[in-house]
Amino acid sequence: MIKKCLFPAAGYGTRFLPATKSMPKEMMPVVNKPLIEYGVEEAIQAGMDGMCIVTGRGKHSIMDHFDMNYELENQIRGTNKEELLVDVRDIMDRANFTYIRQREMKGLGHAILTGRELVGDEAFAVVLADDLCVNQDKGVLAQMAELYKQFRCSIVAVQEVPEDETHKYGVISGEMIKDDIFRVDDMVEKPEPGKAPSNLAIIGRYILTPDIFDIIEKTNPGKGGEIQITDALLQQAKTGCVLAYKFKGHRFDCGSVEGYIEATNYCYENLYKKNSQKVELDKKSTHRS
Repeated sequence: MIKKCLFPAAGYGTRFLPATKSMPKEMMPVVNKPLIEYGVEEAIQAGMDGMCIVTGRGKHSIMDHFDMNYELENQIRGTNKEELLVDVRDIMDRANFTYIRQREMKGLGHAILTGRELVGDEAFAVVLADDLCVNQDKGVLAQMAELYKQFRCSIVAVQEVPEDETHKYGVISGEMIKDDIFRVDDMVEKPEPGKAPSNLAIIGRYILTPDIFDIIEKTNPGKGGEIQITDALLQQAKTGCVLAYKFKGHRFDCGSVEGYIEATNYCYENLYKKNSQKVELDKKSTHRS
C-alpha cells in the first residue's frame, strides 16, 4: 500500500557539535551502522522500496553510503571483511534512492513539503533518523502501515513521556478508539510547561496522506518561526481524520547524547552481539558439515 518513505535529513545536528561540523547527524554510527541505515531497514521491513531523502549542504556522505565504493570493495574482495558490507549491499538491491536539497531550514513541515516532487500524489511514510526505533518482532513503520490499510488516514506515532518533558515534543490529545489508537482532536508543538494537552508525545514516525502537502503550503510559520508539521496535521485533523498510535518497541532519542549512548548500548547487546554470535555458530556448523 505505501511504497515510499521520506527522510528529512537537511538539519545541522547542532546538539552534537563539534562531531556534526563536517559529518551529517544521520551518518553518526550506532555500533557499526549509521542512524539513517537503521531507518531505511525499518522502511524496507514495512514493504517500502522508495527512499526519498531531503538533504542539505554538506550531506554528500549520505548519498555515498548507499552507493558503490569500487576502490574499497576491490580492496577487501575475497577477505573476511567483505561480509561486513552484506547488509548495506542488500539495502541497495532492494530499494531505490532519490534525493532533493532543502535550500533553507524552515522547519519539519517545510522539509516534508520539499520532498513533494519525490513522493508524488500518494500516501507515504516519514522517518526522522535520529529517532531510532527498535522492535525485534515488527518495526514501528510496519505496525503503522498495517493500521493505514484499515483506516486510510494520516497516522503519527506517539509515546508517553514524563510531564516535565512534554515541552520538547509535539503533543496530542484525543479519544481512544481502540487499544493504543487515538483519534486526534488537538495537537500542540512544544507546549509551555504545564500546558500540554496530555503526555502523549509525537516521535519521528509518520504516515501521511498526500493532501498534507496542500495544507502545509497554507500553514503559517509557528513555534520558533518555522513551518511545523504539527500545525498542518492539526488542520488535517479538524477537516478529516488523524490518528495517533502508541507503538510497540523501544525508541531512542539519538539527537541527545544520553539517548545516543543508550541506543548504542542497547543495539550492541541486543542486535550486534547476538547477530555476531549467530554468524559464528553458522560458520562452525558449516565447517563441521
